[in-house]
Amino acid sequence: MKNLILSFALALVSFTGFSQEPDGVTITVTVENIKNDNGKASFALHTVDTFMKGAGIMNAESEIKDGKVVVTFENVKPGDYAIMGMHDENENGRMDFEDNGMPKEGYGMSNNVMSFGPPQYGDAKFTVAKEPIEMKIRF
Repeated sequence: MKNLILSFALALVSFTGFSQEPDGVTITVTVENIKNDNGKASFALHTVDTFMKGAGIMNAESEIKDGKVVVTFENVKPGDYAIMGMHDENENGRMDFEDNGMPKEGYGMSNNVMSFGPPQYGDAKFTVAKEPIEMKIRF
C-alpha cells in the first residue's frame, strides 16, 4: 500500500513539474530585405553587459529564402535587451569589412538604428515585459 501511495505521489509531482508555464516570452524577428540568399542570417540577443563584446545571451541563425528570414528567441526573461543581426554571406561566422572599415555584409539591429560608427546599446535597447514581441529589422 505504501508503494502504491508513493508511486501515485511521484507521478503527480512529475506531471505538475512538466506542466509549469515558462517564465519568459517569445521574441520573433523578421528581416525582409536581405540582398541575396547566399549564406545565413545570424542574430544575437544581448544585454548591456554582452553588447559588442562577443556572443549574445541567446543566438539564432536561419537559412535565407527569397531575401527573408524569421528567427525566434524563446523563453526570454523580462528586462532590457538589444538584438544584432548580420547576413553572413560566406558563412565564416563573422562580419567582413572593406579596407576602409565599412562592412561588406548586411547587418541591422533592434529599433533599426543605422548610424555611422559602432552601434550603441542605448539606441537598440527594447524592453521585454509579459507579452510576446514581434519585430522587423532592416539590414
